[in-house]
Amino acid sequence: QVQLVESGGGLVQAGGSLTLSCTASGRASRVYAVGWFRQAPGKEREFLAVIGPGGEKTVIADHVKGRVTVSRQTSQNTVLVDLQMSGLKPEDTAVYYCAAAWNMVEVDDREYDYWGQGTQVTISS
Repeated sequence: QVQLVESGGGLVQAGGSLTLSCTASGRASRVYAVGWFRQAPGKEREFLAVIGPGGEKTVIADHVKGRVTVSRQTSQNTVLVDLQMSGLKPEDTAVYYCAAAWNMVEVDDREYDYWGQGTQVTISS
């Protein structure tokens, strides 16, 4: 069992930067890859980035490449995964979710086993 909690959302002006954090806890959290997704109103959930269990492998979605980085820190039974975003645009407004996938870096949200509740990010123009 892995519990995920997102934090860091809020209101940001266009052009600004934001770091979202995902805290993953549970004995097995170390062996899970952690991904970030978002869902805007009326749109499907889309993949943003994922980082592998050891932090050595990352995948960034093409549509945010160059504006997004992902990093991971592990301590005992807790994993902290940060999603750093820059050059924010109004179309980045969405609910952002982190999720955990067993052992493998995945871009398909159907491969993820655990999800956080999400954090709202609103970009003002």
